[in-house]
Amino acid sequence: MKTIDDLGDLRGKRVLVRSDLNVPLDGTTITDDGRVQAAVPTLRKLIDAGAKVVVAAHLGRPKGAPEAKYSLAPVAVRLAELLGVPVRLAQDTIGESATATVAALGNGEVALLENIRFDPRETSKDDAVRATLADDLAKLADFYVSDGFGVVHRKQASVYDIALKLPSAVGGLVLKEVEALRKATENPARPYVVALGGSKVSDKLGVIENLLGKADRLLIGGGMAYTFLAAQGYPVGKSLLESDQIDAVKGYLALAKENGVEIVLPTDTVVADTFAPDAPHDVVASIAIPDDRMGLDIGPESAKLFASKLLDAKTIVWNGPMGVFEFDAFAAGTRALAQALVDAGANGAFSIVGGGDSAAAVRLLGFDETKFGHISTGGGASLEFLEGKTLPGIAVLDA
Repeated sequence: MKTIDDLGDLRGKRVLVRSDLNVPLDGTTITDDGRVQAAVPTLRKLIDAGAKVVVAAHLGRPKGAPEAKYSLAPVAVRLAELLGVPVRLAQDTIGESATATVAALGNGEVALLENIRFDPRETSKDDAVRATLADDLAKLADFYVSDGFGVVHRKQASVYDIALKLPSAVGGLVLKEVEALRKATENPARPYVVALGGSKVSDKLGVIENLLGKADRLLIGGGMAYTFLAAQGYPVGKSLLESDQIDAVKGYLALAKENGVEIVLPTDTVVADTFAPDAPHDVVASIAIPDDRMGLDIGPESAKLFASKLLDAKTIVWNGPMGVFEFDAFAAGTRALAQALVDAGANGAFSIVGGGDSAAAVRLLGFDETKFGHISTGGGASLEFLEGKTLPGIAVLDA
């Protein structure tokens, strides 16, 4: 893949950058600006090179038309604060405002196009339809830089098709992500341990199947653990359960045994009466969850067990929280796992936090992000990379 340095002298050139600025909002307040911060180094490099920087990004899931709640206005404010330069927000994506805003840019200045998904062509399944949006975007720029790792697994106009229209390069963030994930997929240092959590087994079927041929050990926590426990015949009460995945999980357990891959499940569970931050709760054995209660976190013994399974690891991938970390009462398991990654890193392990809720948990729980080998900005993209899938936004840059 070409990098920004391969594009030559960018002074006075218009550079369209696809960033991932899809941040969580409470009204108009950004509650986690991790993705905005991650976008800054590449944008700063282009600013310092004297480029006219045009940023394309999405927020939320609008239905192909403008919606005020999905405006990038709060993001433009935060981005300007982090960059230390004004960020001009166009009032549309490729219309009169976008054209005028880009035309007014001076060298080293930045414009942010309004939410790219306000245009229905962005996510169209029709190649020809997406190509028309790519053509419109190409009129606004001389070069294209792909720097939104959270969207590179999507075949979308501002991710894939635009790279066919303009001289293109990979941004520093995407390059960093790919290099880190390749450490976990191409001859990883061993022991190679993967910790999977989150709510659903079905979200990670492909990852589990692929890892059973690569990892030495899988730690299973979060909501998905209850389907694994049920597959072994244990009661899970009112815990999250995907009964339609039990047969698939039984197959994985058998395959893991056949391949010599150790699967580690929680031995104790924090159970509650209801899904609420103040729900009465206590700890029970994972094989004896009462019928009228639900598991909301791994227990303290499980946390110690999981940490012990990371002690000798040389490569660690973590994707998905161990419990409902947003509630203080059920955050201990996720906190303990994150601390175990930090401790393993101090012993020489390379750790990857696989984006999404895992990355959010690291920040919410107050960890020093520099203590982890790599914190991904793309949950879905990192999962598909670990599955061994081809990511369209990467493949088009390799072409």
